[in-house]
Amino acid sequence: MSELTILQEAKTLQEELTAIRRTLHQNPETGFDIPFTKNFVKQKLEEFGYTPQEMGKAGIIALAGGKHAGKTILLRADMDALPLQEEAEVEYCSRIPGKMHGCGHDMHTAMLLGAAKLLKLHENELQGTVKLEFQPAEEIFQGSPDMLNAGLLENPHVDAAVMIHVTAGMPLPSGMVMVAGGGISSTSCEQYHITVKGKGGHGSTPHEAIDPITAAAHMHIALQEINSRELEGNQFGIFTTGRFEAGKASNVIPDTAEMWGTIRTTDPENAVGQLIKTRMKQICEGIGAAMRCEVEVEFFDFCPCMQINSALSENILTYMKNLFGEKALDLSVISGGKAGGGSEDFAFVSHHVPTVSMFLTAGNAKEGYIFSQHHPKVKFDDSVLYCGSAAYAYSALSWLKEHSNA
Repeated sequence: MSELTILQEAKTLQEELTAIRRTLHQNPETGFDIPFTKNFVKQKLEEFGYTPQEMGKAGIIALAGGKHAGKTILLRADMDALPLQEEAEVEYCSRIPGKMHGCGHDMHTAMLLGAAKLLKLHENELQGTVKLEFQPAEEIFQGSPDMLNAGLLENPHVDAAVMIHVTAGMPLPSGMVMVAGGGISSTSCEQYHITVKGKGGHGSTPHEAIDPITAAAHMHIALQEINSRELEGNQFGIFTTGRFEAGKASNVIPDTAEMWGTIRTTDPENAVGQLIKTRMKQICEGIGAAMRCEVEVEFFDFCPCMQINSALSENILTYMKNLFGEKALDLSVISGGKAGGGSEDFAFVSHHVPTVSMFLTAGNAKEGYIFSQHHPKVKFDDSVLYCGSAAYAYSALSWLKEHSNA
């Protein structure tokens, strides 16, 4: 097996991978409710000679290799879409109202299916086992912990884990592979929901009501002080309110006002996150009491920060340079070693086994790909699908070979 062989074999799959990706794109499903996607993936794996197994609520795993003693490496692709109405002008636009593959998970699934086909061709060369993971519910940070609880990292025990994510809208040509460096590569994320309960009334008689909008507005402003006045200079924490709702009419004071948002940190122990949550409750409840309102503060859908294993990162970067030459880059050089602000639920896996993330560029502004992830007009250049399949397969083959006697 050589780098050239894998890349050439992957290129022969490009037409098939494009068809797979566009079928998935036209049939987006969200969360754990992904029956079409799950059945489609299982069917493809069976066509390629695998015996796929369901895991957790909607996950799928399949094993390649195992003919020779050795370690086990996990390759993961997420399958779920977003609750977005697609506005991208593509011939294979989503057929499902209000749902769209706006983050590239259809690309990931197609690429891992391509890798599965390549690994079958080289199964006798695998010095160990490759566990292929097709994961649901990444966008709500629940798919990874669900599969972990169902035994993802056992039978056989997983020794290393690799994921790839496509990117659009970056100022880089399509087909560049970036490998995250060791350390924290992305922030943790936790959702919050604040409910402020007052007493509704007519706009002409505010003295007879208890205005929850005013109270909520004071809370929103006061919460910004946590970052500027309560975190140390070397602590990182982002508090964001992304949704604020209250009332239906301009002349009515409503009974309730609500806020939703996120908390992000780069603290692997989440001590900063806990501090922010504690102070959020104290500030909101204090303001609520002062303004005669009842307040409920809820936290949910926590995802830890992503921890990249330095040794594994160095291994994978070497393999990618062997495979792609100058198209392989060290992401930490580009980012200056700073963690990205986005979050990824494969981070749960990174807290159990050595893990690395790769990023594959799939369109830039000069090429007409001007929108990025989670935008209703985002488009991805699926001509790079074979690159992702080759990266997955070559990473597994090379890492297992290098660590066969470890």
